[in-house]
Parts: sequence; C-alpha cells; structure tokens
Amino acid sequence: MSSQAARLAAVSVLALACATAARAQSSGTDVDQVVITAARTSLPASALPLTVDVVDNETLGQQVAISGSIVDAISTLSPSFSPTRQKLSGSGESLRGRSPLYAINGIPQSTPIRDGARDGYTIDPFFIDRVELIYGSNALQGIGATGGVVNQVTVGPPKQDGVSGKVLAQTTLAHKLGDAVGGKLAGLVGWREGDFDATVGVAYDARGAFYDANGRRIGMDNTQGDVQDSKTLSVFGRFGWQIAENTRLDLVANRFELKGDGDYVTVTGAAVAPTDGNRATRLPTTSMRGVVPGIPAANRVETVSAQLTSDLYGGNFTAQLFFNRSRDTFGGDRNATFQDVSIAPAGTLFDQSSNRSRKLGARVNYERTVPGIKDLTATVGVDALTDTTAQMLVATGRAWVPPTKFESVAPFVQGNYALFDGKLRLAGGVRFENVQLKVDDFTTLAFYGARKVGGGNPDFKATLANGGVVFEPAKGVRFYGSYAEGYTVPDVGRILRAINVANVDVDTYLAVEPIVSNNRELGAEYKRGPIDASVAYFWSSSDLGQLLVKNAGGIFDVQRQKVAIEGLEVNVRAKTPVPGLDVSGGYARLRGKTDTNADGTLDTYLDGANISPDRLNLAADYQTGKWGFRAQVQKFMSRNMQTALVKDDFEGYTVADAFVRYALPVGAVSLGVQNLFDKQYMTYYSDTSLPTKDKFYAGRGRTVTLGWEARF
Repeated sequence: MSSQAARLAAVSVLALACATAARAQSSGTDVDQVVITAARTSLPASALPLTVDVVDNETLGQQVAISGSIVDAISTLSPSFSPTRQKLSGSGESLRGRSPLYAINGIPQSTPIRDGARDGYTIDPFFIDRVELIYGSNALQGIGATGGVVNQVTVGPPKQDGVSGKVLAQTTLAHKLGDAVGGKLAGLVGWREGDFDATVGVAYDARGAFYDANGRRIGMDNTQGDVQDSKTLSVFGRFGWQIAENTRLDLVANRFELKGDGDYVTVTGAAVAPTDGNRATRLPTTSMRGVVPGIPAANRVETVSAQLTSDLYGGNFTAQLFFNRSRDTFGGDRNATFQDVSIAPAGTLFDQSSNRSRKLGARVNYERTVPGIKDLTATVGVDALTDTTAQMLVATGRAWVPPTKFESVAPFVQGNYALFDGKLRLAGGVRFENVQLKVDDFTTLAFYGARKVGGGNPDFKATLANGGVVFEPAKGVRFYGSYAEGYTVPDVGRILRAINVANVDVDTYLAVEPIVSNNRELGAEYKRGPIDASVAYFWSSSDLGQLLVKNAGGIFDVQRQKVAIEGLEVNVRAKTPVPGLDVSGGYARLRGKTDTNADGTLDTYLDGANISPDRLNLAADYQTGKWGFRAQVQKFMSRNMQTALVKDDFEGYTVADAFVRYALPVGAVSLGVQNLFDKQYMTYYSDTSLPTKDKFYAGRGRTVTLGWEARF
C-alpha cells in the first residue's frame, strides 16, 4: 500500500470507527479518565493527542496466568507489538516496528549503550499494579522510546490502616510431566499506621523445559539466554511517609534475578541429527540433557528510587531520584571472537561475556495552570541521567566493550490549552537533550587485531518537539492528530568492540548522531453505550535509523540507514445483549522500508528482525457469579519477504488461549491455557531472520497453568 493510499484508507476508517471499533486491550477500564503517569502530566488520557492504553491489574493477571511474563502479556494484547521470541532476549521485538522503552515507575530499564535486550525481565509481574502503554516515538521519558513506552506501575501503598496483602501459588504443566513442570510462590504484605506505611514482598518462580505441539523439547538459547529451565527470585519493597496532607515521600526498591539452570544443551552435527534444527525441512531445534559450560545465562537487576510529590504554589511538584544496576550474563563457548594465542592455543580458549550497567538519575517536573490563563496547563522540568556500561569477558577479565559513560541533561516544557469548554485542546512542547559520551583509551580483542583506540568525549545536542490537537465534539467522541519526536543512540558497544583498523580515536571514529524518529498520527475514538471504539493511522521516519543486519559470522551489526514505517491499528470492543459477555477484536497492519544504498530512496522492505507481522486479535470475556472466562485468538498473517532485506517468507500461524477463574470462600482458583489447540508453529523471529540451523525454534505447545490467589 502506498503512503497516499494508506492515508486515504485511514481517513475512511476514522469516520467508520465511530460506529465499529473499540480498544480491545482496555478490558473495560475507562482509559480516558485514568492519569497516565508515563505522560508526565496529571491530565486525563482524553486530554492527550496520543494513543494510550492501560492494562489493568485484572487483565494483566489473566495474561500472566496464560503466558507467564509481562512481555508476553503486552505482546498478546497489543496488535502492533511483535510476537515475542519466548526467550530471555528481546532483541528484534518491537512496538510499531521500533524499540519500546521498558520502565518501572518511569525509571528506564534499557541499556542503550550496549543493548543486552533483557529489559523486559526486570521485575516480577506479581508486584505490578498496571501497565501503561504509550504508542509511537516520543521523548517524554528521555532516551529509548522510539516505538513507545511500556511503563510498569508497581503496587501502591495500603489504602487504610492495618495489615493487608495477597498470596499466590501456581504450577505449570506441559506435554511432559517430568522436566516440563514449573511452579511459582509469591506473597505481598502491606502495613499502614497513620502517616507511615510499608509494603514488602517476595516471588519465586521455577520454570521447567518448554515443549512444542509435537511433544519435542524446544531448543535452548544458551548464549543469549532463555526463560525455560530457569529460576527467578524477585524481592520488592515500598515505604511511604505522608509528610503533610498533600506531600508524600515514597521509597521503592526491587531486586530481580533470573538464573538459567544449565541442564540442557543444543547440540549440532550429523552425529546428533535429531537435535539439529533444519529450516529447509521445517524441523525445529531441540535440546538434550547435558552440562552447559561456564556460567549459565542470567539476568540481575536492582532498582532503588525515592520520589517526593507535593502541592506547591497551586501546582503539582514531583521529584524522583533513582539508582539502577544490571548485570546481563551471556552463555559462553570457544567462539573465534574470544581467541587470543597469548592466553591459550588457538581454538581452545573458552569465554563468555557480561554486560554491566549502572544508572544514576533524577527527574523533576512541576505542573500547574498558567496564572491569568486558567485553561492553559503548563509543565516544566529537567531530567538528568548518568549511565556507565561495559561488556566484560568473564573467564579472562578482558573488556570486549570498554566502560562507556553516557551523560544527559534535558530540560523540557509542555503545554495543554483547553478551548471551547474543553471541546478543543492544543498540546505541545519541546525537550532539549544535551548528551556526552566518555570513553577512555582501550585495546580491542586480538580477534580484531588488538587495536589501540584513543578515548574521547563525543557529544551531541538535540531539540525534540511534539504537538497535537484533540477535538471532542461530544462526550465519548474524540479525534486527534499529533506529531512527536523520540530518540535513542546507536548501539555504541557493538561499534566500539568491532574496531579493526589502526590509528583510531573515539572522537573521530564514533558517529553518535542520535536516531531521531518522528511519529505522525491521526486517531479517532468512540466510547458511548455498549460500543468502545478506536482507530489510529501513523507514519514515522528516521534519517539515521538503527537497522540490525546479520554478518557472515551470524552476529547482528548496526547499520545507520534511513527507515520509514507506516501502520494502521483498529480495535473493537462491545458489550453484547448477553449479561456479562463482552467481545473484542484488534487489527494492525505495518509496513516499513529502508534505504540500503544511501541514495535517499527507500528501496527495500524491512525484514522480521525489524518489523512485526500483520495481526488480527479476537477475544470474548464472560463474567457470571463466581465464574470468569476469557477466550482469545491471535492470527499472525503470512507475508512474502522476497523484496525484504532477508528473504525468509513468513507462513503465518493462528493460536488460541483460554482462561477460567472461580471464586472460592478464600481466594480464587484459576486455569490458564496457552496454545489451547496445540498448534505447531515456528516463532516469528526464528522464522524470518535467517536463523542458523541450531536456532530454528518452535513456539510453545499447549501449556496449562493452575493457580490459587487470595487477598487479605
């Protein structure tokens, strides 16, 4: 579809949507009246020229009971989110064809300097109250939100004096009752007395092996990391002090650690052909019991934040300080990249890498109506961030990526002006990014020629604008249009570690121009009576994109190419004449192109590593008495990729899930079933990204999770 044709189609759908569409993932939540904390304003969602969603606690609990993770839950609910890899690594997973920014209470979880792609697994879902989704490029949260924001809002303080809490016990079963069995135990206790409160919790999750619909054990990704055959321990705490009637201090801490058990290996070679994936014959990779060399892949994240909120001079003041530390450990081998004859004979040196990142940041903003202009709400603030990241080789202590410091100071201002009794709103703002990178002198690995590289302090400044209009002619009917810019930086670590030429210094070699992506969007919503409708058409572009291209050694490199993406999203939800029965549907269509020869012309379609497939979601929810039911279907549509970067066609697949809940005298029991009809399929990323034969993964077969949860 051409851009002009797509825009005409979007205009037609905008008019049609007022009678036919509704947002599937809201699950009854009145999103318009919810304050989206990730938007950095106390105004309701209806006042913002954005596509936003809130996945409430009940809906999130359903999806996590089916799939086990927040990443899978959001991917299932949002048609524009790519299918997940069902692995610990989220590389290649996208929202609207670009990388989403994962955050916890607004604190970024990503490591853009050397992206370990583990930012979707940094807190247990048991401690999350809701998830806020902001679609499209924007700089509201700073670096990283080129595809949107996935903000995980943790559980709040107890609402009344005394002790309260909740407990959860789950078990997960699949084709094989032996090594496929998993289990989870979690508890959260809250206490409040007068001006003070405290909430503490712990969650332990042990996952077994995963099996496909043919009863074949799914291959382990021992290098990038896997969630199967792993154990997770997450500890959470929130401590509050109500200093005055309108002034509150919150301290939130979270420690999350996922460790692979290392019980299975993926073996290649003719001698073990049954375990060897074969794309040509559609035979997926499997695993066999064995000992993983070195330290199994793992992920550890620690986050601490202090936030002060107060009414100040007629406005809302918020100040947040945070510290975040992560360590992403990858599996090892005797890869040619790690060899160094000064340490060990060629081909014998075993090593593995670990990304180590520390963030220290501050976020301050103040919002109030402008004196003398009562309908104009203004927000001013400043964000500061220091992120130091390195990729170390664990066995030998060498630096693959040298310690690299990212420093950013970004003042911003936003405005929202209500006209004609709020029927028309004008919104806009600007953010001024001032970024500097600091790298000391370092030497590359022997594989790259042991090049001595001079350090440097490259920097850049970027002015990122946004603006939009909201028109609400009648209650429940809303139209909006917007333009917003977001930014990130190229994966500097991949670039630095691969320097293989002499006489290089960071200041002249490293191109740190930001990847500025813009998002232009038209949307309409209709929320009246039994119908809840939404549709959005968007198109975005970036002159210096970040494209993942696999090299001859099977490792993805970063290429700075112009990228343009357009998409259409339609979501439908309606209350039926049957009491308690709601039906919903969602559709997303995405197309993207890139300029492969830098001639200014977009000449090649994006492949599966860079954009998600078209998708149709259908669901039905039924509540009656103590019973609750949900059935959902996801159809990922086939795509011809012969004109794409990687010419691996996607054959498409359809999967169905189900959820049942029954209230007991104490708590409630639930049953979640993933892949209800046991459909055999290959995961999207594995099927479309030129996989090596031992990385051709099938998706999970029928998986059942039985749980009991109680609140007190």
